[in-house]
Amino acid sequence: MPHAVLNCPLLHDLDIASCHKLSDAAIRSAATACPLLESLDMSNCSCVSDETLRDIAQTCGNLRVLDASYCPNISLESVRLVMLTVLKLHSCEGITSASMAAIAHSYMLEVLELDNCSLLTSVSLDLPRLQSIRLVHCRKFIDLNLHCGMLSSITVSNCPLLHRINITSSALKKLVLQKQESLTTIALQCPNLLEVDLTECESLTNSICEVFSDGGGCPVLKSLVLDNCESLTLVAFCSTSLVSLSLGGCRALISLALSCRYLEQVSLDGCDHLEVASFCPVGLRSLNLGICPKMNMLHIEAPQMASLELKGCGVLSEASINCPLLTSFDASFCSQLKDDCLSATTSSCPLIESLVLMSCPSVGCDGLLSLQSLPNLTYLDLSYTFLVTLQPVYESCLQLKVLKLQACKYLTDTSLEPLYKENALPALCELDLSYGTLCQSAIEELLACCTHLSHVSLNGCINMHDLNWGFTGDQLSHIPSVSIPHGSSLGEQQLPNEQPKRLLENLNCVGCPNIKKVFIPMAQGFLLSSLNLSLSANLKEVDIACYNLCVLNLSNCCSLESLQLECPRLSSLFLQSCNIDEEAVEAAVSRCTMLETLDVRFCPKICPLNMTRLRVACPSLKRIFSSLVPS
Repeated sequence: MPHAVLNCPLLHDLDIASCHKLSDAAIRSAATACPLLESLDMSNCSCVSDETLRDIAQTCGNLRVLDASYCPNISLESVRLVMLTVLKLHSCEGITSASMAAIAHSYMLEVLELDNCSLLTSVSLDLPRLQSIRLVHCRKFIDLNLHCGMLSSITVSNCPLLHRINITSSALKKLVLQKQESLTTIALQCPNLLEVDLTECESLTNSICEVFSDGGGCPVLKSLVLDNCESLTLVAFCSTSLVSLSLGGCRALISLALSCRYLEQVSLDGCDHLEVASFCPVGLRSLNLGICPKMNMLHIEAPQMASLELKGCGVLSEASINCPLLTSFDASFCSQLKDDCLSATTSSCPLIESLVLMSCPSVGCDGLLSLQSLPNLTYLDLSYTFLVTLQPVYESCLQLKVLKLQACKYLTDTSLEPLYKENALPALCELDLSYGTLCQSAIEELLACCTHLSHVSLNGCINMHDLNWGFTGDQLSHIPSVSIPHGSSLGEQQLPNEQPKRLLENLNCVGCPNIKKVFIPMAQGFLLSSLNLSLSANLKEVDIACYNLCVLNLSNCCSLESLQLECPRLSSLFLQSCNIDEEAVEAAVSRCTMLETLDVRFCPKICPLNMTRLRVACPSLKRIFSSLVPS
């Protein structure tokens, strides 16, 4: 359509978008013939000129909305659109920084869109009613300066040369400026700004901290995201409003100082060069610094903190931790953590219930004696340490329920005797001695005499030999005797009148290479509900009669030949990769009337086609896992 003649004096809305053949003169004639025009869309009308816009501005005094996108010949020179509220200028090649002088006269403007204006280098506007501005894919854009009290939405993205931003607004609550690689300077006067996201603004310098600290122009800022800002090295914030801070991926960061009493969340993932950190004070309830392997100095003052994890801070040598409500403290692999630091921590954090000191070889007796300052301590992990004696633990941790001593290879064979000879740690119910070097007699005495334990782990113990609970009368005379709980459904004739009441419910002997035989009679394993003997490569014979046993794992016991079970409550039996034959399994499961799950995958002597026989032998079976039949 090359021509359009309008005589519509009451027309308010005119849309001639993408009428490519309309000439500049035709558009001018049509629009100026409608003096009451309020909305005009002339996008993709490539012939439109500034002269036409000037005539429209003079004739159509009520024009509120103008879309002149994709009009390459307009620059807004000498154009005055005073009543305009919405202006869209996408991909207008003639729009430059000089065009802002014309836009500045549109003091009623509320919405401004300048996407893909490829020659635009700067925007400086003071528009009291402007609420929204868009600047996307402006490849030469460098400087943004907005003094707009009602501005509530700013969209700036893919402006690779953007260097400076200065914004003043009382209405702005959220600012997102992701992936502005050249951005170095930000100035904000935004009294109601709540959220800022500057992810991947790689050129931001340490001075950014002043902008978001108290006095920096964002007095109520609650959330700040600076992820992958890889030029930040020294970060320090002092804020009475900040609640959430994310510095994930700031790999150059070496020093962090936060004085933000209401800070509840902080993310430091990927800050693996952080050396010095101070959180004084903060409102954090939990903190994980295990991803900072170079941390050597730490100060924390957190009145609300309940959980602190320093796992992997291997060079941490100086730590001041003042967290009066702390209940969980994990210092695994903090090899430089010494007794004086541990003592100071226990003194200032008296409510600790769970303490993990795994692989902390510098902690000694003095440090462990300081645990008497923790009356609520119930969980203690001293695995992979060089402890020779447990006497400081016996003296200091009277309420302990869980004690983990994995790979404590320097403990003497008598180190556990106080547990059953002196009634040390009377509340202890879970003990982990995996990968230790205690002798066979020490292990046997522990299992026989420490009847109050409910969970015991002996995984990988090379001195763990045959598990034989068929005690003689002489052996039983040394073990406390108590009766089986009243009301049990097991017939009295199956149990002796007097026998030890083992509270053991869960026993793990995974990967014990010297176990060849397991014998547990009904009287000795009455409460045992889970037994894991997997990866015990030399285990040949298993004879278990346990009334409460629910789970038995014999997977990868490749030498297993004999299996006898009298376990009426057994629900899961795992025999994966065992060399046992089909008849033995069939006989074993026939006496397990509640068995539901059977795993016989990769058992070379069990044919997958014969699963029906197992189901007949044990009708309660619901799931049998077997290998596929070879094609």
